[in-house]
Amino acid sequence: MKILVCISNVPDTTSKINFTENNTKFDPAGVQFVINPNDEFGLTRAMWFKEKQGASVSVVTVGNASVEPILRKALAIGADEGYRIDALPTDGFFVAQELAALVKEVGFDLIIAGRESIDYNGGMVPGMLAHLLDFNYVTNCIDLKIEGQDITAIREIDGGKETLSTQLPLVIGGQKGLVEESDLRIPNMRGIMMARQKQLHIKAATTTENLTNDKQFSKPELKGTITMVDASDLDTLISLLHNEAKVL
Repeated sequence: MKILVCISNVPDTTSKINFTENNTKFDPAGVQFVINPNDEFGLTRAMWFKEKQGASVSVVTVGNASVEPILRKALAIGADEGYRIDALPTDGFFVAQELAALVKEVGFDLIIAGRESIDYNGGMVPGMLAHLLDFNYVTNCIDLKIEGQDITAIREIDGGKETLSTQLPLVIGGQKGLVEESDLRIPNMRGIMMARQKQLHIKAATTTENLTNDKQFSKPELKGTITMVDASDLDTLISLLHNEAKVL
């Protein structure tokens, strides 16, 4: 079984985010980038399939040379080879097209992507990728068992869980539950040294088509000031809740 894990290069949630060019461009200066958490859950699950079922695991991302450290981290964790599609990920459809072209060229049985990235939270790429490839598709996936071509998947739905049976080839949109945070792997020195010897293929983009463009970014509004009320002053508290917070 050949597995491809799609990796997004996203800002660490502790990074301070800024925009340039009249708030039309994201400013990467001073920002720490990490593997998208939903993708990292998928990568860890893929490593389980490698160790338990002898699967081969490749990783891929769309981006310029600045994204290579996260691919090297994935290789250090245990992926066998990496692919970098040399293009800026301008929108979800563009990314899905590039990933689909790679899958058609190389051939994979299982595509594991995060259900969404934590930067844009679009949640579009896995579904579009499945459509372009005509693969089966399960999103919000929290468990995955594979026996030959037969697959049992559990996905999270409103108010509960849904168990599905499907077959390879398959695209999943994974999330926490595929593995837990305690299962995530930190590269050790041996893995880091071995990653230097693993192949990192650089692929040219197959298209320049963009269906959407960013017009403007904005930050969330600043939180209002805090009014402290003495615990014994119930009249003032009720007045503020009624007239300012408008929750009474």
